[in-house]
This record gives sequence, C-alpha cells and structure tokens, in this order.
Amino acid sequence: MLSVTWLNALPVLVLALFSTEEAACSAVFQPSFLVTSGPRASAFLVGNVSDIYLTISSVTPSNTTGRLPPPSCRPSAPSQWNVSQELMGKSALLVRLSLNRSLQLCVNETECCARPLCVAETVRVSACRGEDPLASLIVQAQIYALLPPAGPVSENKTVIPNQVFQPLGRCPCDLTPGECDVRCCCDQDCTPELLWLFTGHCLPGPFGGSVTPAPEYDCSSQSAENAPDWFPFLCVNSPTENSPFLGLFYHGQTITPKAAPSFQAQQAAAPVPPTNYRQGDPIFTTDNQYFTIPQVSMVGQCVENAPVAFLQDFESVCTRTLQDCPAAPADLAVSVRDGLGGVVTVSVVDEATSDITSFVSSPAKVPSVGSVQVSEGRLCVNVVLALSYAIYWKENGLTGISVTRHTGNITLNPAVTLSTRYSAVFVNGNVTSQPNSGNPGYLEGRPVIGGILDSTTGVIERASFSLWQAVGDGLCSSAGLRPVLYGLNSTSGCLIPVRLLNLTQCSQLRETVRSVLSGLVPATLVSWSGKPDFFSLSNWTQITTVVQNSSLQPAGGFAGVCSGIPAHLHIHIRSFSFGTVGGVPQKMIQAVELSFKESTWTLECGATNGNPCVTSDLTQSFPVMSSVTFTDIPISTQPPKPRFRINFTDFDCERNDVCWPELAFPLTPYYTGEPYSQALAKGLILVFFFIMASVLGRPWRQIRQAWSNTSL
Repeated sequence: MLSVTWLNALPVLVLALFSTEEAACSAVFQPSFLVTSGPRASAFLVGNVSDIYLTISSVTPSNTTGRLPPPSCRPSAPSQWNVSQELMGKSALLVRLSLNRSLQLCVNETECCARPLCVAETVRVSACRGEDPLASLIVQAQIYALLPPAGPVSENKTVIPNQVFQPLGRCPCDLTPGECDVRCCCDQDCTPELLWLFTGHCLPGPFGGSVTPAPEYDCSSQSAENAPDWFPFLCVNSPTENSPFLGLFYHGQTITPKAAPSFQAQQAAAPVPPTNYRQGDPIFTTDNQYFTIPQVSMVGQCVENAPVAFLQDFESVCTRTLQDCPAAPADLAVSVRDGLGGVVTVSVVDEATSDITSFVSSPAKVPSVGSVQVSEGRLCVNVVLALSYAIYWKENGLTGISVTRHTGNITLNPAVTLSTRYSAVFVNGNVTSQPNSGNPGYLEGRPVIGGILDSTTGVIERASFSLWQAVGDGLCSSAGLRPVLYGLNSTSGCLIPVRLLNLTQCSQLRETVRSVLSGLVPATLVSWSGKPDFFSLSNWTQITTVVQNSSLQPAGGFAGVCSGIPAHLHIHIRSFSFGTVGGVPQKMIQAVELSFKESTWTLECGATNGNPCVTSDLTQSFPVMSSVTFTDIPISTQPPKPRFRINFTDFDCERNDVCWPELAFPLTPYYTGEPYSQALAKGLILVFFFIMASVLGRPWRQIRQAWSNTSL
C-alpha cells in the first residue's frame, strides 16, 4: 500500500524543481516526514544532488527528551528496508523505500509475522556528502500482517442463485391472451427463448407472480387479535423459502464477475450489431448504424439521433422555435436488421393534419432581434408534426416496423414554436390482440372491457367504453375518444354547433344527440373480470339503460328553444371485491348502468321581446357531456340466514319472544361473553353432570326396577 502523504507537498516540489539557484549548495527531502501502512514509500530529494549517497537506519526517540538522535552518515546495523534512488533531472532524486521481509501471519512458516501488527518502526534516510549529513527523511511505518485464506483458493467465480421460478399460482401480469407479455416471467405463453430476453428485468412483487402468502398454519401469520383457539400449540415454524407457490428448490447459476472499474478514459468503440436482440439492446440498420428516433434527454434537450432500444417504449415531445421552414421530410423507409439474420424495411404511412393548433403555438408578435429575420406570412408545406412508430417483435427479433408520419402546413410568424411528437411502441405477436385489464380482477387505471354478442357465431366481440377527449376548437366533430379506465371517475365534454333550423325540429335533434352520445358506448355487455372469456356468457353482465320520464315543455311560442335534449351521458359502474391474491383485493364489476340527463337548449338571439330569431343560418354551440362514476359495494360480514329463518317466521328470534334456536346459545359461536373454548368446556361439563344425574337419580332407578320386573 503506497502512502500518499507527500502529495500535499507537490506544489512545493514543483517550485523547488525550478528554484535551483537557492538549492545550489543544499538539499532537502520533499516531504521530510512520511507515514506509511504499506511495504513501499517514496519521496524526492531536491537541490544540489551531486556526489550524494544515502544511508538508512532505524531510530528510537529518547526516553528522557523524546527527541530522535541527530542524523549520522556512519554505517548502521543491517535494516529490513531497502533504499534506491533515481535521478529526476539535474537537481532532484526520486528516493524509494521497500520492505525486505514477508508480511504473512505465522501459521507454519518460519519467516513470518508473530503478531497482527507486523512492523512498527521509525526509519531515517540520510542524504550525505562525504561525512556530513545534508538532509534526512523520517518514515514512520505501521504495517499489519496479511491474513491467509481460510480454505483452498478456487476459481474467481461467484455463484448467484437464479431467481427465475416456475410459479404454481396465478400470474397477474399475464394480460395478453395467447401472447408473451414483456417482463412477465410467469407468463405461460413465454418460451425459454423469450424469457432469456428479460433476464434480470422480471416484474417484482405479486403483480409479477411472486405470490407468497404465509399459510394459516404458519406461526408468523397469526396475531393476538385473530388467533384461533388452537394457536400457538399447533402452528408450524417454516422459512419463507419453503413456499408451495414458488417451489422448494432453486437452481443456481455460475457467472464470471465483471472487471473492476478503471480510472482511465475508455475509447469509444464502433457499434457492433448483436446476433440477436435482448431487452435494452440498440437496434441497428443494415449499414451497421444505430436506428434512431428523436428523443428528449434527461436534461430536457432534444437529441436528434437517439438510438432506439429493443422492447422499450417511449413518448417524447421536441419543442423548437422556427426561424425558417424546416428541412424536407427525410426518407424514413430505412432497412433494419431484424436480429434473426434477415432485414425488415420501415413502412411509411403519411397522414395530412389540418388542425395544427396542438402542435404550433404563436406568441404575440415581437420585433426581430439582431440579424435574425423571420419571413412573416411565409407558408411552410409538409412540415413533420408527429412520427408514430409501431415495432412488431417476436422472440428475440423484429418482424416489421411501420411509422405514421403526420404532416401539416405552417404559416411562419415571429418566434413560432413547433412541438413535434415522437413515439415508439413494441407490439408482440398478433397486432390485433388487445391486452386484458387484470388477472383475474380489474387493475386500477386499466380500460373497462365491453363486448357485443355475435348471434351467428356465439362469440363475444370486444367493444369499447369511451369518453370525449376534446382538442383544438373543442368541437365533437374533431374530438378524440379515450377509454374508460377502471376506478377513475371522470367527466369530459365537447361542443355541437346547432343552427336555428335544427331547433325547429326538436324530435330529430334529440335523436341525433342521443345517437352521438350512444356511440361512446357501443357495447351491450361488460366483462365482470379483467380477463374475460369471449366464448362464454357467464363472464359477462348485461348493460342496462335507465329510461327517464321526459317532460317535454312547449317552447312558449318562441322559435330556437328545444327541451328534453339528452345532453349528458352518465355511466355508473358498480364493483365489488372478490377475494384477494397476495393480499391484493380483486375488483370485479357487478353492473353497468347508462343514463341520459336532459337539458333545454335555447338559442340566444339577443332580443327582449317578440321573436327576432328569423335567420335560419344563425348558429350556436351547445355542450354535451360524458361522465363515469365507480361505486364500491361493501361485502356483508354477517352470516347468511338459515333457510328456516327465511321461510318460517315462527322460529325467527327477531320477531318472537321465544327463540328455540338460542336454547343452547352459550355453545354457539354467537356467544361472546367469554372465550369460545371456555364456554365449550363449561357446556360439556354441564352436559356431563346432567347425564350423571339422570343415571344416578330416582327416575332412572325406577325405570331400571320396572325393566327388571318386566324381564322376570
């Protein structure tokens, strides 16, 4: 172990190396005092180093004064230290000290350290010219012995237990039927080749299949509040590794440890395409370059050539201030290595976007700064607004890549800001397969699954529950749809432009609005679990629609007024808890109810009396709403009523003064006056005394006497 105490004296050393005039006739050690805990040390001798030789000796402080003896150039007793020198220029020497003995702790050797503190010594190195000492270096050494290994030295390998298991219970992260879910290591649809992709990236906890509830008989699963009467006399102490859900044994694997980190700067090597892809590996093109998509870095900057990692979805928005029209769209139809020895070509689909309000923001006009001049009013054609990649994979390779390029026309204004959206989604297997919303219960934040029964095939086709998602101008014609997510109450809406001519035909207007809102929920069935069976009606519940009594009032002689417009669609979903998996309650849907709330639409004409609404082209936008509410139904903890209490009220203890079922009330579990075990013991003792009294009492003796007389 090298001492680094002399590093603090480097600035002094540098000055001394160049200050040769002051050191022309003298020499000095830099540093002059060292503390070392290793077998080697070094220092510099600076100054006039010509005709200088070095001596080394072991010194001890005086018992009276505590000082070291004066330096001397006379030869001393042999030392266990070796000293060497190396000329460093004309006015400096590098002096090295090394320990010349073994540091092994004594076991069977002869030359070894008898104590753990092997070397505790103060050494002086003197620089002499002739018989005169010019400078001295004091080295205080405290070196501990080396401990030998306890056993034979084996290969430099570390055994780490393999955490991949074969679960016997449920697998909540198995959401896609018939397909392998990414990072779901308990998915039975994943082959060993697919599981190899996710090594070290398995989903943890109960959602990933690590369901290890302690059994009832385990001593650690009971507490003083809910312990049964046989606890703790019959409980079992068992380690958590012996779990019937994960199996009893683990098969370890041997890996080679990675090399220790180095302080040297690594040279950037050229990218090497892998033979096949694993999660997190960069995707390569046929010219051995990274397949890149613009992404936002951790510091918020947009990286134009960011590599795409295998099986890692992302969404990013790059914001730029346009001073000129962007460059023409690049050729996106590149050839990419599929990881299976073949090549896939990116399929490009162009879509023109007329509404660019969600991509472009134009602040108030500001004067040009400096030499930057913006061509105000210039039209930029086919500007890329969004790139949406869909990357299809199977096993450890790619099967196809498609990108939808959204373009639009932008009129340049001073400091116009363009927000370009980029996204990549990895899709496994069948592109039409949709993931489930839980296994078996619904997971919060997952879409509610609806369905429509096909009368010809008897198969239930998947349908959606949707809400409005207004964008841009807020009109329903341009609004998007977003799915109803389980457990999340939500309200959204949009605007419908209505002309005066439409308000003169109220019946047709009501049907039009109702059909628009009904299109949000085309499903007639709802799955009560998050993992439905599309071939069995037993897993589905009928959706009910509440019909309200609409009171259609006349418009009062004024045009432009319609009442009873079903302008609000409300979805009421009732759910309940059905057992637990790993301590997590499983949520199920019991019923779904649709209802329409009516309102009156009145066209504002700006008149105070009379009816000036005579222009048929007069238009006004009216809001329509869609909302969803989730209600949890509590589970009744009361025991179910027996059949005789339901059918025969004469034996109902709540309706009669005489309660025959409570004749043996102290022996029933409903008696809570004392512990059940004590009540049972006392009851059995009473029964025993009753039997003994009957056997030994007078009535029983008379019966035995009568029986004996009859037999004779």
